[in-house]
Amino acid sequence: MLSINPIQLRGNWEKGYALDKHTVSSELIGYDEFGRERFDTERTEIGEALFRLKYRAARSAISDILDAAASFLTDTWRISGKLDCVVYVPPSNTGRSIQPVIEIAKGISERLKILLYEHSLIKIKETPELKNVYEYDERLKLLECAFGVRGSTLKGKRVLLFDDLYRSGATLEAITKVLYKEGSVKAVYVLCLTKTRSKS
Repeated sequence: MLSINPIQLRGNWEKGYALDKHTVSSELIGYDEFGRERFDTERTEIGEALFRLKYRAARSAISDILDAAASFLTDTWRISGKLDCVVYVPPSNTGRSIQPVIEIAKGISERLKILLYEHSLIKIKETPELKNVYEYDERLKLLECAFGVRGSTLKGKRVLLFDDLYRSGATLEAITKVLYKEGSVKAVYVLCLTKTRSKS
């Protein structure tokens, strides 16, 4: 099983964790023929698995990631019995052949035997990819009114909100606010696979 080093995530949710940092180190080694920076990056075990899934479409990484996530939720955090359902952060890049957030959320739902509400949390406003927006307040402004809740299926539920990568927490905070206000959920718990080393 992939080794993990859980990190508590603080926000407007009840409790949240990332399973580990995404990278251990990243060193500039030069530039490519287009003048773009090239880095020698060392990732954590789960960071490497997520990288392979997200950027190399390596389905073989899914099982290892799910083993680590399910074990953490069940044996370490011991929250699986308190959850009613899983929802995931809608992917920002919809052009990927494999959507890591969706694949892993489905797997968590199956392994923990809790419902996955795929279409309850919706994105109602297009936003730019936030990895290029460095100011936290600017991210919050871009995310204002970006998400909504469809129907009343989440009312009174204890929800596991899942995302693959935690940067600043702005997206998760915006969604948590919507889940409480529009979805009338009972509680939001957050799980991310990895966390960037800085807030950017």
